[in-house]
Amino acid sequence: MKSQHKCVVVFALVCCCAVLIALIFSAVDVWGDEEESFNEGQCGRSCRVLLLENIPEDVSLPYEDSVSLRSALGDLLDQARRSVEIVSPRWTLNSSDQTHLAQARQGQLLLHQLISLRSRSVSVRVVSGLSNSSELNTLARRGADVHYLNMKTLTKGELSSSFWIVDRKHLYMGSAGMDWRSLSTMKEFGLVLLDCSCLVADLHRVFSLYWQLQYKEFVPSLWSKKLSALTSRDQNLRLQLDDTEAQVYISTSPDVFCTRERTKDLEAISRVIQEAQSFIYISIPDYLPLLNRSQLRYWSGIDSMLREALLVKSGISVRVLVSCWTHTHPLTHNTLWSLQNLCFQTLSCSVEARFFSLPQPDTLNRSRFVLTDTSLYIGSQSWMGSEFVSSAGVGLVIRQQQQGNSSSVLQRIRAVFDRDWHSQYSRPLHTTHSPACTAHTHSD
Repeated sequence: MKSQHKCVVVFALVCCCAVLIALIFSAVDVWGDEEESFNEGQCGRSCRVLLLENIPEDVSLPYEDSVSLRSALGDLLDQARRSVEIVSPRWTLNSSDQTHLAQARQGQLLLHQLISLRSRSVSVRVVSGLSNSSELNTLARRGADVHYLNMKTLTKGELSSSFWIVDRKHLYMGSAGMDWRSLSTMKEFGLVLLDCSCLVADLHRVFSLYWQLQYKEFVPSLWSKKLSALTSRDQNLRLQLDDTEAQVYISTSPDVFCTRERTKDLEAISRVIQEAQSFIYISIPDYLPLLNRSQLRYWSGIDSMLREALLVKSGISVRVLVSCWTHTHPLTHNTLWSLQNLCFQTLSCSVEARFFSLPQPDTLNRSRFVLTDTSLYIGSQSWMGSEFVSSAGVGLVIRQQQQGNSSSVLQRIRAVFDRDWHSQYSRPLHTTHSPACTAHTHSD
């Protein structure tokens, strides 16, 4: 009888273990993506940095230290020898509107370059949000592997991330998606880092996370160790960027997409603001302390970080450049005006806010970065709560010490910001009324 009882107990324990193992394996892809072995001592640490911009034809801003977005992305595809991996929320390189065929020409050329990669034995892998994109269908028919993320099911958000990985050693990160407007009518900003395989190895782990979530209806509670972060705000990667020393790391959002050791985007932005010593310059499409455009639900997020910095940092200078276009929320002006008045006649600080308005009402400056005298954060989100709480974003932080007259990445990006700030398209806040852009109907 005792023997039978022991057998029952052992059988029950075995069943429990089997169920537990099944649950663990269902919650996490233990093997992860097929990652190349990461050798920290052999990966590339001496990287070349390109500043990328798309400046619309009817906008009078010079390409000074930056290069054309279209030409730089085309050069990356020409250099590709093994693989091209792309994350983009938008895939509309062709225009369905006959009136925009000429403007969509650059998007069509980029699509043809992508299609031709297979003839050179270069693999193409794409991650996109749920989309019935004819361009993605064409790429899939021509041999590309395409994965779709159902972000509405996963987090009730969107896919915001936009980046490329080429041959596991070059990367592009910036505001532009695979949209013909990004190559013609929109003002975009981004970075290319060449021969930077140490950093690319970490960004590729973000790509692998997205890749594994195709068609999943829930976010795993456990992640493969192969998806753990290689860099963080407390474990920076030391690089030579154009022969200047720098410390860098990758951040992501939302929180449930942050694997072990991964820094959250909001934590990265907070650290950049906290470490600023003399100035904080911000270029962003939207600045709105709400959860989203359609609901008046307060979200302090980054706004409170800036106000705290102004209160505790003596002599700090803050400049905020926000896009003014058809979807600018009416509350944006009030929020910026409140922030600007924080230093009025009381504190040893200064705040200036300006609207950046392009000639055409449906175009805007999509740049998304925070620049200080010590750090840069470049990301993929606008500054509203839903972008960080539920949407999938990625950011890059570069930390550098001031180098006198040397042309560091931070100094080069400051020149781009100063050009925009002092351009004819930048307008100071009016004391009595909102700019004309907020009179347009706004939507999500």
